[in-house]
Amino acid sequence: MTDARIAPAPEQPGSPSGPAARPAYPSLAEATRTWARIALLSFGGPAGQIAVMHRILVEEKRWIGDGRFLHALNFCMLLPGPEAQQLATYVGWLLHGTRGGLIAGVLFVLPGAVAIMALSWLYVLFGDVGVVEALFFGLKAAILAIVLQAVVRIGRRALRNDAMRLLAVLSFVAIFAFDAPFPLIVLTAGLIGYLGARAGLPAFAATGGHGAVGGVHVDDAETLLGEEMARMPPRARRRALGAGAAALILWLVPVALLVLTLGRGNVFAEIALFFSKMAVVTFGGAYAVLAYVAQEAVGTYGWLRPGEMLDGLGMAETTPGPLIMVLQFVGFLGAFRDGGWDSALLAGTLGGLLTTWVTFAPCFAFIFLGAPYMERLRNNRALSAALTAVTASVVGVIVNLAIWFAIHVIWHEVRRIEAGPLSLELPVPGSIDWIAAALSVLALVAVFRFRLGMTTVLAGAAGLGILLHAAGVVA
Repeated sequence: MTDARIAPAPEQPGSPSGPAARPAYPSLAEATRTWARIALLSFGGPAGQIAVMHRILVEEKRWIGDGRFLHALNFCMLLPGPEAQQLATYVGWLLHGTRGGLIAGVLFVLPGAVAIMALSWLYVLFGDVGVVEALFFGLKAAILAIVLQAVVRIGRRALRNDAMRLLAVLSFVAIFAFDAPFPLIVLTAGLIGYLGARAGLPAFAATGGHGAVGGVHVDDAETLLGEEMARMPPRARRRALGAGAAALILWLVPVALLVLTLGRGNVFAEIALFFSKMAVVTFGGAYAVLAYVAQEAVGTYGWLRPGEMLDGLGMAETTPGPLIMVLQFVGFLGAFRDGGWDSALLAGTLGGLLTTWVTFAPCFAFIFLGAPYMERLRNNRALSAALTAVTASVVGVIVNLAIWFAIHVIWHEVRRIEAGPLSLELPVPGSIDWIAAALSVLALVAVFRFRLGMTTVLAGAAGLGILLHAAGVVA
């Protein structure tokens, strides 16, 4: 099925009704090269990825203006899933229809998927080699500092009044002390925000999403796509909805077949079900979701150990693409260990690919199904307030993740305390690892005192781990 452009082609340069400075409409091949370039430069989490897209799409190419860019970004914030990947998919769809959206979205994920898969292979083959263990030992300390930095960054934006701060505290207590599931926390916070907005409470007024992204402002009228469409062409609407329905089928049918043919106890069926559930509650970014993934993948399923969860996040932080790609590593290890195949590497590879499929197929469905209703969704104040409340609760969830990481990085032993509904892990004081504690403090100083970049902190921590191994301090 061929695709028509979603946005009409601009007036030719020099025409009486069109700005002379508008760029030429890109071919699909040119757009593909641009999306590949963006994907390869997309390091540093969603903030860095969105900044790269703004620099290339708005400031350099001028395919889209600041107004449309921020409008699209705020729309993506209303959807579950990584907003940077969904933003790429949406702009690709605006330019070249369904094919353009698929190319942009897939290319955004592809470099990270390939890199994480290669690192997963190296991890299981050489992870017990001393120098490799030392490298990840250093990375763990840096990851702890980066997660705390994320808490501060999101908290400054989300915790703007006492109601939002209370939501964050309650969310932290629920997940840390009572082992509450992350989906329940997200749904409860969203419901509170929605009802608060409907009741007209000032504390739940939506903030309007993201503010300005880049240092250079480009008016929509001066760009390729021009002003936002007042009304979507019916043909484009039908094709978007058709693509969204196809994405839903391609996501849900394989999951159903795995469960029906292999049974609920099979690791591949468990991976498909668990990460499909994650795909619909991934509000607040990868750090928020990782708290629940760590809780379930480590504690419930036993697919990996706490330190390995940190190793996976270190891989995702140092490779291009969404941080949520760490889930591929989790699925890889789960199938590698529990697949029961003669070739554990093949089982792990398929488990990792399955995880990536069920994580990102829903993202395409959400974008294509939601795009025709973009204006209505973004201007729905109650829905925006629900997102605002979810973002506030996510701060508490990420604080829990930081504490969970700290407990497992700095102490060798933890013990679980159970008392009625109370269920939490606490470190054994005498089992502290002073080297890990010192590295963590150094990473925190580098991030918060000297404001060093993420790449510098990660590289420095990994290098220190290797030097400590060479000196015989770290085994």
